[in-house]
Amino acid sequence: MINTKFQSILLVNRQAKLWLQTALVAVLVALPTACVAQQSNRARELTQSQAVVDAQESNRTFADVQTLVNFGPRVAGTPVMEKASAYLIDEYRKAGYVTEVQTFTYPKFQDLGSNLTVDGATVEGKALNGTVPGKLNAPLVAVPNVGRKADFAAVNVKGAVAIVRRGEIRFSEKAKNASAAGAVGLVIVNNQPSDVYGTLGEEVKIPVLALSGQQGNPLIQRVQSVPLNISLNVNAQRRVVTGRNIIAHLEGVTAPKIILGGHYDSVPGSPGANDNASGTAVVLAVARNLSSTPTARQAWFIAFDGEEDGLHGSRAFVNGANSQFLSGLKAMVNFDMVGVNEQLRIGGTSSLTRFAQNLAPQVKTFGSSGGSDHASFANKGVPVMFFYRGQEPNYHTPNDKKVDPKLLNETTQIALNLVKQIVNAN
Repeated sequence: MINTKFQSILLVNRQAKLWLQTALVAVLVALPTACVAQQSNRARELTQSQAVVDAQESNRTFADVQTLVNFGPRVAGTPVMEKASAYLIDEYRKAGYVTEVQTFTYPKFQDLGSNLTVDGATVEGKALNGTVPGKLNAPLVAVPNVGRKADFAAVNVKGAVAIVRRGEIRFSEKAKNASAAGAVGLVIVNNQPSDVYGTLGEEVKIPVLALSGQQGNPLIQRVQSVPLNISLNVNAQRRVVTGRNIIAHLEGVTAPKIILGGHYDSVPGSPGANDNASGTAVVLAVARNLSSTPTARQAWFIAFDGEEDGLHGSRAFVNGANSQFLSGLKAMVNFDMVGVNEQLRIGGTSSLTRFAQNLAPQVKTFGSSGGSDHASFANKGVPVMFFYRGQEPNYHTPNDKKVDPKLLNETTQIALNLVKQIVNAN
């Protein structure tokens, strides 16, 4: 009986040992699986958290655009620009930056509402920038082709308002030819259905009105078959306006390595969502993201005024900066029309565009050194980079009211990466 009991004890001990080994193996196998699961959950939580942050930033940038749009057309020298600048100042200060307002003046041409009246019907037009004002009644005479001297010689426009199609030669040349032929006014009809926003560029002695192709072509056809008298009203003036650049930077930063900018003014009649509340909001978004990083101590952020009238804000800035300040800049990065069209394009100095494409292969590069505020810096020898998504149907129209939040966020993220790399590059 003793031997049997001993064997039973040995058997139980053997079974217990086997069970313990099995349990230990199970624990060892389960431990890394649990760790992986925890790491996976943590990674998922971080990804979701980042997605939430990105969404919040995107919504905030979109809200900035909407606020600027809701002010109405942001035309340089108008009370609306005081409201828009006050909003931007407040947002930059909330993000931890000090701000200053750089004021400047320039002469500005204004169309106060120009038109012509024929048979009691008023046809709205646009006074060409630089025209003299004028109000007169006269016969309307169609000039063949595009208004060269030989074209005016083919008809009698003496004492009449000449009407001619746009194209091939400059507006000023058409106007001078009309004046030399004895015309008392000139109407230029666009070669597209849309309105004409143009500049004479030279002094011309007669009032000049531009009509859209949609309005002007039927008028040319009518006057070629029946005599017409019109009342021409070119209601324009030139006055001195005050622009307001908004400059933001961290306290004590006086010699930045990089400037990020975009204009916040728009053309008359357009709320300017894409052109250029989009660029203004992206610069603000980049500033918010960088505010607590070392990169912010290398940067200035500027909202330029007067761009639509001829880059006046950026010209005032570079003309007021000393040469040492400008030569210390590694780059000026400009954002204009970045809220519509899928493809993001980056233009500017070739070394910077190559750098950009290496870091962000999804962008397209192009060789632009003009057309927006970066041009003022390029003319002073500063390397420039221009973020841009191309023309779109609502450009310079009352319908420029919408942007895509996803595109604003994409532009912001690419800009953040590029700015950090540029500042830290040797």
